[in-house]
Amino acid sequence: MVRWGIFLAACAFLYMRLAAHQSTNVLWGDWGRAITLVQWPVWAVLLILMLLNWSLEAAKWRWLVTHVQRMSFGRAFAATLAGTTIGLFTPNRTGEFVGRVLFLEPEHRWEGSFVTLLGSIAQFVVTIVFGGIAFILWCNVEGASKVIASWWAIAGATLIAVVVAGSFMLFYSPHLLREIIARIPVLRSFDRAASVLEGYSTTELSAVLGMSAARYAVFTAQYVLMLAVVADVQWGIGLLVVPVIYLVMTLVPTMMLTDLGVRGSIAVALLVPANGSPAMVLLAAFLLWTINLALPALTGGVILLVARIRARS
Repeated sequence: MVRWGIFLAACAFLYMRLAAHQSTNVLWGDWGRAITLVQWPVWAVLLILMLLNWSLEAAKWRWLVTHVQRMSFGRAFAATLAGTTIGLFTPNRTGEFVGRVLFLEPEHRWEGSFVTLLGSIAQFVVTIVFGGIAFILWCNVEGASKVIASWWAIAGATLIAVVVAGSFMLFYSPHLLREIIARIPVLRSFDRAASVLEGYSTTELSAVLGMSAARYAVFTAQYVLMLAVVADVQWGIGLLVVPVIYLVMTLVPTMMLTDLGVRGSIAVALLVPANGSPAMVLLAAFLLWTINLALPALTGGVILLVARIRARS
């Protein structure tokens, strides 16, 4: 209910923003012209960055599951895309681990689930850190006060600082994460599988965090490029606002197409006050969603249909 409420509110916000600027026919016409004006090298760069993005994620996951089971990069990449398919139907794509662990041997799948959780925490930490820094900087630029009041900025910065500290502590203390898992009744019986979390050194965890940061840099650059080409958003503004968009997307519960609506509404809310066109900002968000999530998820669906997956040991 909360997810759909957020989605409906986002759609209402988008409608009001777009209706205030142009009719639906004009909107579709502007979108069509904007897409045709994008040169093919830009599309090529965006697709290459998409492949790099998911390759880094696959490499990170392969690095983590080495403690559980060795696998080739190709199989890890296929598992990552398969997870993207299932993730579309779960809140904030939390179900991605289900598609991935299917590519592990049946006896290793629970261990692989906990290892995948560790990788997700690493990506969460990076998103919160860079998003928090960008949020604080954004609150001080001209025009931000029109969107949020100063006391909201202080409350938000404080909350982000607490979340960052807690996330770092959880990530670099896998034994603490295992203890938390052991206290959850439904997961208590899997404590033995969760023990794999304690097998990672600080150096290994830092490497995982580094790969997460590299991936974050790739899809942030991709979004900034899309905004610059499609919506004529200045690079400096894009670099400042995009991390804030990802921060909000991480904290707001979304699922499947609700992610698309919420993503677009956040981009419009943050970029229009900075002189961005609401229609073009929304188009950039939709195109990026299509390239980064829809295409990989479609490919992952095909992989799930043809891949050899063992049902039992």
